[in-house]
Amino acid sequence: MSDRVMIFSQRNLKELMRDPLSYIFCIGFPVVMLIVMTAVNESIPPQAGMTVFQIQNLSGGIAVFGLSFVMLFTCMTVSKDRSGAFLRRLYASPLKGAEYVSGYTLPVMVIAAVQTVITAAASVVIGIFQDYTFDFVGLICGMLMLIPIAVMFIGLGLLFGTIFNEKAAPGLCSIIISLAAFLGGEWMDIEAMGGTIKKICDILPFYNGVKAMRFCVAGEFSEAVTPLLITAVYAAAVFVLAAVCFSKKMKSDIR
Repeated sequence: MSDRVMIFSQRNLKELMRDPLSYIFCIGFPVVMLIVMTAVNESIPPQAGMTVFQIQNLSGGIAVFGLSFVMLFTCMTVSKDRSGAFLRRLYASPLKGAEYVSGYTLPVMVIAAVQTVITAAASVVIGIFQDYTFDFVGLICGMLMLIPIAVMFIGLGLLFGTIFNEKAAPGLCSIIISLAAFLGGEWMDIEAMGGTIKKICDILPFYNGVKAMRFCVAGEFSEAVTPLLITAVYAAAVFVLAAVCFSKKMKSDIR
């Protein structure tokens, strides 16, 4: 990796760290949601048979939902740089299109990794109070299963930030965040619902990302392969599309 990419990545990381919303939504919010949903689970009678809010299932859902906010900050960074003519001035540098994409991706991947680790650590602490002990190997594998979904969200943020301005892009990200919340299985038992909703969720990457981590946490590693492959396909397709769109936008701006 070139020094140019590292310098550009450091600049973008500093920009993200200066924004207090980064700490609130990317770090604080998942932990708060874990605590709140655990409290909700305490009020559900055992006779209801609802397990979606149990910490071993909740951790995967909150982890995926939290990563959707990484998309928002990626989008805001790119769209602000474009609207402020920062990128046009930077185009005079020796950086190439792929290096720009890497420079925007790397710092957000760091934030996504930190967010995932904090969410997992908070889940382990809550599990202690809930008399549930996470399997260390399963939890680590589950965290690794979130890499494709993180790449997909970052790719979406890069795509929206490239195509739309700083006013329109965050609104589109909000739509994706809502879809991730409603179709990711964080707040409802998709398997119990069945029907059309389940078929839709099985096709989209959000629920598959949640399932991949849940299967690993439960020690059912072979079951995690299919949802992992689905999220990986989405991640590759979205990220390649975002990189191509950014490169084309870059060439048109230079002209």
